[in-house]
Parts: sequence; C-alpha cells; structure tokens
Amino acid sequence: MPIKKILVVDDSPTERFALTEFLIKSGFNVVTAENGEDGVVKAKAELPDLILMDVVMPGINGYQATRTISREETTRHIPVIMTTSKDQETDKIWGMRQGAFDYMTKPLDHDELIKKIEAIG
Repeated sequence: MPIKKILVVDDSPTERFALTEFLIKSGFNVVTAENGEDGVVKAKAELPDLILMDVVMPGINGYQATRTISREETTRHIPVIMTTSKDQETDKIWGMRQGAFDYMTKPLDHDELIKKIEAIG
C-alpha cells in the first residue's frame, strides 16, 4: 500500500513546518501534532499511512507515544519512524523496542527519508 498520508509529530514549530513543506512538495498529504499526546489522538482519528515521531517533547514523549500507538488495536498497523536528535545507539534500540519501524536522527537527510518511505509503501 503506497504511503499517502503522513502524521508529523514534533513540538518544534520550525521542524513541523520544514518537514510538512518538504513532504507536501514530495506529494504526500500531511497532518501534524505538536506533542505526543496529540500525536496519539490524531493517529487514532486520522489513521495515517505513516507517522514521523520526534522523541523529546513535553508531556508524553515520543517513546511513550510510539509504544501506545504500536499497542493499540486501531493503530498498531501504522509504521512509526522516530525522527530525533537523540543519536546514541541505546536511544535507537529503545525506540525500536517501543514499536518503531525505523529511527532517523536530525537533521534529517530528505533523500534517505524518501527512500525509507518508499520502502514501507
């Protein structure tokens, strides 16, 4: 199933804007959330084809939100790519253990991101 709708979850307005602009220009529909809690709510309401999830956010962080999304019956099929500045191997391992499909560190390499999205779709 090709990826059409992507949920971008990031507490940084700048990151959300830049990623949204890039994804729209690349032909995707984009929904945004500004924190983990909102991300979980929007994942259930919008049922996107993919979620790009920041980790460091106030309230529910990206690890917690990913764990919730990957365990909920209605959202468990949605792949999550964690997109974060946390670049330690232990961070990546922890993210994958929470149910993430993949893990990318910021600043994001847009070509690599598109390749990962195409591989999923």
